[in-house]
Amino acid sequence: MKFIVAIFLLPICAVLTQTFFTVFARATMTQRLWAGEEFWFFSLGAVLWLIAFFGLPRPIVIYVLGHELTHALWVWLMGGRVSGFRVGRDGGHVVTNRNNFWIGLAPYFFPLYSILAIAAYGVLSFFLNVQPYGRLLYAVIGATWAFHFTFTCWMIPKNQTDLSEQGTFFSLIVIYLMNFLLLSVMLILASPQITFAGFGANLLTNLSNFSNWLVDLFQEFVQRH
Repeated sequence: MKFIVAIFLLPICAVLTQTFFTVFARATMTQRLWAGEEFWFFSLGAVLWLIAFFGLPRPIVIYVLGHELTHALWVWLMGGRVSGFRVGRDGGHVVTNRNNFWIGLAPYFFPLYSILAIAAYGVLSFFLNVQPYGRLLYAVIGATWAFHFTFTCWMIPKNQTDLSEQGTFFSLIVIYLMNFLLLSVMLILASPQITFAGFGANLLTNLSNFSNWLVDLFQEFVQRH
């Protein structure tokens, strides 16, 4: 059943990907997204992490800690209970009374450290004037999201039980779709010229075009056979 669901999710992945890159290209070329400090400091943070990831010893324990904490957080979000928690350089695990594909795959699409950075910034804003540190926030988000992305790409080929338990094909499709949804939200928040309504309108247009293409393809097939 999950394999069949994954097949039906493939067109959604294609349409979302097309919409993201179309909107991103438009914002970059005509709306000067590249000139904004949000873009540059996010990119700076991402580049600094990439240099660290490929040039320095990788902080495996920090990744495993975030991985297992994400499992635990999603267990609690799903109304479950965590009764055991282990983290080490050789891996970790969470003992819980509840499991589903959201819990199992959450570490691969939920950038915990980026969320924690945004949450900390929001909490501090109630007590301090954090506006001067907005650039630092963008850089931290860039670094932590790149941390999430690089470790996700690095870990997926290592026969992760999180993926095989849910069905590898289904898991990869869900991870891809959720990460592109997250990227789309980040793009909208980072660009004043892009709105959720505008992005949604582009998404619906591309979805309609894809549906029309499928109908035309089906009609051509019927006529030939």
